Amino acid sequence: MKLSVLLPIFNEERDLQECLDRVLASPVATQVIAVNDCSTDSSAKILDRFDDPRLKIVCHERNLGKGGAIQTALQYATGDVVIIQDADTEYDPCDYARLLEPLEQGRADVVYGARDLRTQPLIGYLGNKFLTMVTNLLVGTRLSDMETCYKVVPAELMRDLKLRSRGFEVEPEITAKLAKRRVRFAEVPVSYAPRHDKKLRRFRDGFRSLFALIKYRFQD
Repeated sequence: MKLSVLLPIFNEERDLQECLDRVLASPVATQVIAVNDCSTDSSAKILDRFDDPRLKIVCHERNLGKGGAIQTALQYATGDVVIIQDADTEYDPCDYARLLEPLEQGRADVVYGARDLRTQPLIGYLGNKFLTMVTNLLVGTRLSDMETCYKVVPAELMRDLKLRSRGFEVEPEITAKLAKRRVRFAEVPVSYAPRHDKKLRRFRDGFRSLFALIKYRFQD
């Protein structure tokens, strides 16, 4: 099963080198699409250091947000399945192989990497728990971590979702649209080392995610 890694990047000079080193060290990552979302730091120079045939670099001329970068990356994905990877070191690509197992064994259609959210600051922990609870109530899922970055989805299915969200609200959009298609979800525990200087603004982006959940529960 070929895995394409969708890697949105915006001003990630601090962790990008280590993140890409880890991703490219994964034996199951057959393609990596790095989308430089109009970074203004040295992210572009860091990307230029890599010479690996699996790595495809795409540059946005203007910032389109995490959702926009994922939509761009999907256009270039050639793998059977895709996974979203944040361009930092919160998540560990060593988990890719375990995340693929339920798909390879036919036990699920989509796999989410479930974090131990207790390692987050209290506001983040409560926000994630609340959004996951609302998701389960609205779309009938039984997830423990809807906002996880690690979502492993068949490439054609992900493209068929016709994602619209530009920002972090792409996560609930993906989940709501997958649930409406009645896919079989599986969750696999993954490593997680939260950073405390997130670009995400908890209250603003939390409300946007809540709105996206409601919106995409009732429309495509």
